[in-house]
Amino acid sequence: MKIDGFEITDDRPVYIIAEGCDNHYGNIKIALEMIVQANLAGANAIKFQHHLPDEEMLPDVPLSDNFDIPLYEFLKKNALRIEEHAELKEYAEKIGITYLCTPFSLKAAIELNEIELAAFKIGSGEMTDIPTIEKIADFGKPMILSTGMCTLDEIDRTNNVLKNKHIEYAFLNCVSEYPPVYSDINIDVLTILKHRYPDVVIGHSDHTPDIWTALGAVALGAKVIEKHFTLSRSMKGPDFEVSLEPDEFKQMVDAIKKINLALGSEKKIYPD
Repeated sequence: MKIDGFEITDDRPVYIIAEGCDNHYGNIKIALEMIVQANLAGANAIKFQHHLPDEEMLPDVPLSDNFDIPLYEFLKKNALRIEEHAELKEYAEKIGITYLCTPFSLKAAIELNEIELAAFKIGSGEMTDIPTIEKIADFGKPMILSTGMCTLDEIDRTNNVLKNKHIEYAFLNCVSEYPPVYSDINIDVLTILKHRYPDVVIGHSDHTPDIWTALGAVALGAKVIEKHFTLSRSMKGPDFEVSLEPDEFKQMVDAIKKINLALGSEKKIYPD
């Protein structure tokens, strides 16, 4: 699988995505600084979300336990416009980090396709929306799909659709709790996914508030790591509890690089 010139294979470094979600709070200056800090932390890509609230949800969507404003109202106020995504993408390319984005409706995906994203990220909530996934796959771009709340049979169904589309794609192991109980993570599901889908890139989208399960996923063979990212957890929002600050994200990236170096399987006697 190749994204913006980066080849994701078993013998290459892990592809690391800083999931900026909506931690910019609709402020493009904050979003620009997030791009800078994600790049400095060593991420391969910065990812935001493209929300058209009236295309994706009803106004009376239930209130999240960890948030004091209905999501519909938050997105109406803080979602980036497609023109702003285009500006952010241009800036990311200028400083050398790939710009990715998640659409939460077909209309959002069509708009993102018009600004020529390198790849599409599909959130867990849309993993089983086969009609929309088929249309996004028809754009011919690589796709990265999270699998939170999906059964293996549901992942099979999406896999059967995508393998007939002749595009490159990845499945990310994911638990849709924010933050999750550690005993719910089950990162060895990665092993199951790798055996079940041998021709698909397998990775991990991590919602814990620290770095350790992401590192465990790398040790188990994850080739993509997606981790939530914020400039500061003091800026409370829908994802602040599970987001790493820049210094924490850099620590994770450095640790992943060291684990990559240590993942050889040859029993060898070294001169040292």
